Amino acid sequence: MKRILFATTNEGKMNEIREILKDLEVELVSLKDAGLNLDIEETGDTFEENAMIKANTVMELTGELVLADDSGIEVDYLGKAPGVYSARYLGEDTPYSIKNQYIIDQLVGIEGNERSARFVCVIAFAVPDRDTIVTRGTIEGFIAKQISGAHGFGYDPIFYVPEFKCTTAEMSPEQKNEISHRSKALSVMKDIIIKYLDSLPGE
Repeated sequence: MKRILFATTNEGKMNEIREILKDLEVELVSLKDAGLNLDIEETGDTFEENAMIKANTVMELTGELVLADDSGIEVDYLGKAPGVYSARYLGEDTPYSIKNQYIIDQLVGIEGNERSARFVCVIAFAVPDRDTIVTRGTIEGFIAKQISGAHGFGYDPIFYVPEFKCTTAEMSPEQKNEISHRSKALSVMKDIIIKYLDSLPGE
């Protein structure tokens, strides 16, 4: 079975990824599980650039197949902030409870469509001696007026999806994985990985 490193140490994210890709015949390993302690500087201006930086850095270091994602939330009223800075917004060690409340506070008095936002996820697949491939997934919604829900992680408690009348943190993990930005990007990437594995000699 082929091994693919996923360039993250975020266990919540890794749990989602393993569930979404559970029928892919590969061993998915996080950086933590692989014993890699890397501090990769995300210097890109886009989700695509940052995902490729992470994937290519780990691939060049290890010589292995590597998946990486860059994801975040874009709040239209805030000029699409925090965007690529979502993980580092208000400081990398700042709890998401504070980040989430800060965004809610910025939108006090703002109503309706002006509260529009989206989750964005870009997945990069780095293969030695091949071009790195990226896929993108998004989910549209609104910023909730209060923090709600105990599932998920990050900005899930303030991202309201009108079709489901709840935040992504109020959804079950299974429900979220059916509609999430990460699921959409990974679903497209899954087909790319399958085609790559099928192209290998003796596979």
